[in-house]
Amino acid sequence: MPNTTAHIRPVLGTLAAGLLLTGCVTTESRPAVPPTPQAQDELLRTVERTLVDRCLDARGLSLARRPDTPEEDRRLQGALFGAGPRELSLTLATGHTVTAHTDGCLASARQTLYGDQRRWFRAQVTVDNLRAEAQNRMKDAPAHRAALARWNRCATPSGRPPAERPDPAVVTRCDTESGLAEVRERLEPAELATVRALRADQLTTYQQLRTRALRRAAELSATLTAQEGNNAS
Repeated sequence: MPNTTAHIRPVLGTLAAGLLLTGCVTTESRPAVPPTPQAQDELLRTVERTLVDRCLDARGLSLARRPDTPEEDRRLQGALFGAGPRELSLTLATGHTVTAHTDGCLASARQTLYGDQRRWFRAQVTVDNLRAEAQNRMKDAPAHRAALARWNRCATPSGRPPAERPDPAVVTRCDTESGLAEVRERLEPAELATVRALRADQLTTYQQLRTRALRRAAELSATLTAQEGNNAS
């Protein structure tokens, strides 16, 4: 999911430190980070899930067991995602606000991997919404406004109120007939380039923290594999 005064539960930080101390990983011989983005994403997901599972297990909880009661479900959700007021918040240029907790097993796993939970939250949310921000900027373009007006006339038959959720077939037809799809396809690359330039600092932070997390995940994965081998022998 930093430079934060919020309370971070230490379970996973202690666990990760212990893994590195008891494993055979050294700074002179670091495990290799996978070469492709797809394999890197899989590594991060796998190690994050392992850390979350161990954190929950330390609290007597598990994602593999369905809670029997609403109270147990609330306890699991609180342990996983955090509880109380959400300490992290970012309002995007689109007007939407994204929030998250700094406690809970998921937050602690990300603190272990990325090293600065607050910075990672801001960078990830920003990068994940670059396209949405570019699309929001397109709305001010005269060509987009004209195409959108044509789209509304196409999707809203005369004398009827506009549908809250138009039929998918209507959306597809009106995207083409109004020219809205073509306008968006033409305008989006330039707007996306503008947005990436505006958010260059967060893009840099995102890449730096992701690189750090990949190295950390590779080390933890190698140590876990070694420990599993020792336990099996």
